[in-house]
Amino acid sequence: MTQPFLSIRNLRKAFGAITAVHDVTLEIPKGEFLTFLGPSGSGKSTTLYAIAGFQDPSSGDVELEGKSLLAVPSHKRNIGMVFQRYTLFPHLTVAENVAFPLRVRRRPEAEVKKKVADMLALVRLESFAQRLPGALSGGQQQRVALARALAYDPPILLMDEPLSALDKKLREEIQGEIRRIHRETGVTILYVTHDQEEALHLSDRIALFRDGRIEQTG
Repeated sequence: MTQPFLSIRNLRKAFGAITAVHDVTLEIPKGEFLTFLGPSGSGKSTTLYAIAGFQDPSSGDVELEGKSLLAVPSHKRNIGMVFQRYTLFPHLTVAENVAFPLRVRRRPEAEVKKKVADMLALVRLESFAQRLPGALSGGQQQRVALARALAYDPPILLMDEPLSALDKKLREEIQGEIRRIHRETGVTILYVTHDQEEALHLSDRIALFRDGRIEQTG
């Protein structure tokens, strides 16, 4: 039997007397685009943050290629993350924002320059390299955030409602970009949304969350 790439086993997360996630179990093969779909408060973002290492589960485990991540701090999990808000550094150019995670990891400067060029080409923003984030549209800013999250070749990309701040036309445009980038990179994506149409358009598979549990997958 093939070992799953990412495993979530009996994950539970409580905040005091309130249990936000109840016994969530999932197996995700490498390269899959899996969406967590559900209303606000259903546990989907809490599950995502446990995978990222931003929240410690009350019980259960998260395994990457058979190895538990629970003792690994978030900054050492090598997992990409794109949030609802763009979280770009306003004083850095587009190129400098994309380069930031590479420089933190002390990559050689020649590698940094090549990777930044590759990532900006991937998100089709080559001509915007020297602009500041404030000069970009919301859709362009989110594409920069996506390029930055992918710059260091993470095996998994987590996306927490990344399009919810955009208008409908922009959402549809960026959805197409995300699907194209998934095809071109083969990165495993876990995506959170409350929008059923968005989930159906993007996903290989959907996990339906309600009241802290997965009701069904498919």
